Amino acid sequence: MKIKGTFYVTTKTAMAEVFGQERWDSFMIKLAEKDNYFKNVIMSITLIPVEKLVVIFDEMCKEFFNGDYSQYMMFGKVGAKYALAPDGPYKSYLLSKDLKQFVDFALPKLWTTYFDGGVCTTWLENNIIHFKVTGVDFKHYYFEQTLLGYFQKAIRVFGRKTVAKQISSLSKGDNDIYFQYTLKD
Repeated sequence: MKIKGTFYVTTKTAMAEVFGQERWDSFMIKLAEKDNYFKNVIMSITLIPVEKLVVIFDEMCKEFFNGDYSQYMMFGKVGAKYALAPDGPYKSYLLSKDLKQFVDFALPKLWTTYFDGGVCTTWLENNIIHFKVTGVDFKHYYFEQTLLGYFQKAIRVFGRKTVAKQISSLSKGDNDIYFQYTLKD
């Protein structure tokens, strides 16, 4: 499975904003010395193997966050914040003001905007947004946390606060990735 380079570009922008462009550039030079893939220019339209994105995130956790892999959820939230901002590349996903329409159409469209594999199904039931991905064979718990955070922040940017919960996980042996977002008033 591959992911659109927008995920990398928003990560790069956020990290440079927080830690400075020089530190980010230095980080990427060291990363390119470890893995030749990162000697290539990565643009928003580049399709990156998900495994390579995880290499970036793992190394970011080591370099910038003292090995704290719980930052993966934050990476997802920051990505959604930038991508769905009023000047972000995917701001149009927020045009609907109807929660059900946002859940039924925008959330799965966000998945296919980023990923070239897997099937994302979402639905609203009472006060819970269900988010399920099938057909993915990439197993990495912390990457799943990135997704959990990304879609929670997407719902927040839409205007609703939630409590996020992971119900099933490929990395824990389940057949899908399944999150529930309980709406808060």
